[in-house]
Parts: sequence; C-alpha cells; structure tokens
Amino acid sequence: MSAVPTQLQLFAAVAAAYADAAGGRLDNEGLYIAAGDRAGVPEGERRGRRPVGTSAQPRNLFHRAVRWHQQTLKHMGVLRRVPGERGVWELADRTGSGLHRALPGVRLVAFSTTLGVAIWGDCIDTFERLDSPITLCITSPPYCLSVPRSYGNPKEADYTDFIVASLKPIVRHLVPGGSICLNLGQDIFLPNSPARSMVNERVLLALHDRLGLKLLDRLVWHNGSKPPAPTHWASVKRVQLNATYEFIYWLSPSPELVHADNRRVLQPHTKKHRRLIDAGGERRDAVYGDGAYHVRPGSFSNPTTGKIPRNVLQYGGRCADTLRYRRDAAALRLPAHGATMPLSVPDFLIRFLSEPGDIIADPFGGTVKTGIAAERLGRRWMVTEHMLDFLRPAAERFRDFDGFSMPDDVEVWPCKAA
Repeated sequence: MSAVPTQLQLFAAVAAAYADAAGGRLDNEGLYIAAGDRAGVPEGERRGRRPVGTSAQPRNLFHRAVRWHQQTLKHMGVLRRVPGERGVWELADRTGSGLHRALPGVRLVAFSTTLGVAIWGDCIDTFERLDSPITLCITSPPYCLSVPRSYGNPKEADYTDFIVASLKPIVRHLVPGGSICLNLGQDIFLPNSPARSMVNERVLLALHDRLGLKLLDRLVWHNGSKPPAPTHWASVKRVQLNATYEFIYWLSPSPELVHADNRRVLQPHTKKHRRLIDAGGERRDAVYGDGAYHVRPGSFSNPTTGKIPRNVLQYGGRCADTLRYRRDAAALRLPAHGATMPLSVPDFLIRFLSEPGDIIADPFGGTVKTGIAAERLGRRWMVTEHMLDFLRPAAERFRDFDGFSMPDDVEVWPCKAA
C-alpha cells in the first residue's frame, strides 16, 4: 500500500479495525494504531500536527480523517458509542448471528441502476416517504417460525401487526388496480402439537379489515425440491405429511381494476393439445358433472398462442441466480441469505401483474430477487432490506445493468486488511 492512502483505503482500514477487534469494540487510541497499521500510514504522519484554519491551530490530520470515517460508519448504522466510556465505539446493533441491521432512522442507498434502487433501512419509514405510485408489491417477509433464522422474525403474537404495519405505506401508494403478492411460510405449528397455526389466516383477515385488501387468489408455489418437513411431525412422529408448497396470497384494494393479463404469461401447448387442434378439436359430445361441463364436437379446435397457466407455480428452490448470489457472498466473506426464492417466481408475477415502466416494490428485499426480475423485464423497482450483509453481495449481480452505482462507503464494506 502506498505511503499516502486514499480515502477509500483509509475508510476500509477504519472499518476493518472494528471488524477484527475483540467484541467489535475499540477506544480511539487503539483505533488510530490499528487503522494506521492497516493503511500503511508512516509513524510521523500519524503523530504530526499541522496548522489548520484561519487560527492556524496545530491539528493531527490523520486523527481527524480517522474520526471522519468513524462518523460515516456511525451514520451507516455500523458503529455506536459505548455508553459511559469516553472515546470508545463498537459495532452497532448486530443480530445474534452478527448481521448488521439498520438502526431506526437510517436510510442508505446500497446501490442503484437507471431503473431501480435498493435501500438499506426500515421499510415503513422508507415507503412512507415515497411519492411515486406502485403497481405491484412482491414480498416474502420473515416467516413466523418458532426457531428464527439468522435475521430473526417476530413472534406469532406480534406477527399480524408486523405484516399490516409493513404493508400499510405500500398499500397507500398503490395505483388503482395495483396488487400485493405476499409469500408466507406454511410450516408454523401450535406449541407441542402437529396442528398448524392459523396465523396466516389471521394476517389475511387483518389485511382485509384494516387495509381494505381483497383476496384475488391463493397461488400455490409448489417446490418439489423442498427439504422434508415438518421434520418432527413427519419424520419422527409420523403423523404429518411432508410439505412441498407455500401460498402466495394475491391481494388488491380494487380487484375490478386489477392490472392482470394472463396473455402475458401464456405457456406452450402440450404436444397432445396441439394434435387435438390439428385434428379439428373434440369429436365427443358428452356431459360431465351432472351438466356442469359439456364437451361438444369441435371444441378446442381454434388455434391459440398458448395455454392459460394454472394457479399452481411449479418452481424448484434452486436457480442460477441464487447460486451466483452465494458465490458473490462467499467472495466478499459475508453470510449468504438462508431463505431465497427462485427468480422464476417474481419473474412470473411481474409479467402477469404489471407492464414495462411500472414500479415494483419489495419491503423485505433479501437478495433482491424482485429487483433483478424487474430490471430484466424493464420495470422500475424499489426494495428495502434491514441487513446490509445481504444487500452488499446482491449488488454484484446488478453491475452490468445500465446506470449501476454504489456509494463508496458500501463498495468497500465489509473491509478486511490487505
């Protein structure tokens, strides 16, 4: 490293000093030593003083620069003062697993493109300040699990209020006919019982009663590669079946105006159906279901561009985009998000429920799957995420998109010694 470090190198050195300190805590003297060693600052530069300002008071410019970067990390929510200890700072508000959660009031642009932006911060505060209309929200909040994942989740008693509060500012900005697609976990059980909790049903009723959302459908996301679960009740007690699906609740405050068009998601006809069309359609004249369904000769003879999809989305959990994200997280030495949705799910929903140029939102951005699907489909997008650890590696997949930008402070985070 050069004798005169750049501002980015010095910022990296300051952040790395806290990252590697015992308990993430340092006093200022220890910070000056650790940052100076990492940045290769000569001893004379570390201790020297120069006249500053109109008063020409001698100041240590190295110490001043270190404290400047310290304040930057504070405003990013990464550092905080240790109460009662003068000049001592520590890594702020890590979760139990060491993830960096945005502090209340912190809103930082993690990265952006010409079409969208990813915000590190609280979704409620961020979307309340939005002044643009949202056409579609696709989101998968933390599931209501008895054993939380690394990023945590609300308890069942608080879960309904949590979901309603998180979606309220987004619903307020929905265009007439806008949609909410809400993925909630299914494997939530009553304590010490194989009976499933009805928390999702309570959430749906609350969204209807408090926010005026109507239920258009329960789309089934069938994941055939889902690991066997619930492990205790299915594999040990043998009283349950292995679950392979979750619901994606499709809601709108104005269903009669909904921006859906299934022609945007038509699927190829099967070979059997194409043969039926080529043969002039059905030859049967039959009635089924006590008259509910009548097949007449010539039915299904008209050529069409494709078949209307069923409301069961059959997509496995593994996808190339997830693998790329995990490689990027490993390269940055950051923890990978433990719950990722395949890109095919938001891709389908965005095509079905929006048009190019519409704004797509996700208040629980995670690995920013909603954002990358929107970007590839020519939609504008905005996501928020509490954990900087997830947003930083997610940014790598956006580098080739038009207008990609990342603040310097995020670019060099997390910072490790060279």
